[in-house]
Amino acid sequence: MNTLEAAGNSVLDNLLHAGIAVAISLLAWLVLHYLIRMVVKRAEKGPWRQKGLGWVKPVFRNLDPVMRALDNERRVQRARTIGTLLNSLLTVIVVVIGGFYVLLAFHVDIGPLLASVGVVGIAIGFGSQQLIRDFLAGIFITLEDQYGIGDIIQTSEVIGEVEYVGLRITRVLGEDGTLWYLRNGEILRLGNRSKGSYTAPEAEPAAPPATVPASTTPAAAPPSAPPAGTPLTTEPHESAE
Repeated sequence: MNTLEAAGNSVLDNLLHAGIAVAISLLAWLVLHYLIRMVVKRAEKGPWRQKGLGWVKPVFRNLDPVMRALDNERRVQRARTIGTLLNSLLTVIVVVIGGFYVLLAFHVDIGPLLASVGVVGIAIGFGSQQLIRDFLAGIFITLEDQYGIGDIIQTSEVIGEVEYVGLRITRVLGEDGTLWYLRNGEILRLGNRSKGSYTAPEAEPAAPPATVPASTTPAAAPPSAPPAGTPLTTEPHESAE
């Protein structure tokens, strides 16, 4: 009887410790998620709305409305992309740490588990190198603001206007109307014509029309006039019989 009671108390204690670990993890996730959302909203509003930077707002009033719309769209997309990335990393970290504390609450040895997770992580890393490369390139493209929606970019494959920038792919509308999907990890060389002082090359002058060479064949001589005194007749001469 005492053994059953001790086992029951041990299970209850383990459940209590696991519940506390889950509650703390959930609370930490909610607080950090709220902070990330507030930072993203502040970034979407623009720097001139913040205190101490109100003098910037009149400058933007004089800009072209189209450029202001594109700049706002780029800023919103960049802020949301970074916010999504931070939320994903936060969720993974909180779940992993919370899961470890739950296992420790039930007195589970997590040493072999950590070793197995490390081996599995290495295998997944080797198998998805290109995918990880695309995501890392997309993160740096977003953080460094190399290009954004509305920019005219030039790569080794295409020249066109950027329509979408994601963590894995970039969508570009080519000059001929073709919609290109470029993997961020495959973009090795890129030029942004919208950020620099790009000047379109002058069009080459049109070639003059080809001239037809004059004919070298001598013109036929006009028929010579008959000598004076020669009767003009077309009747045949009669032969003497």
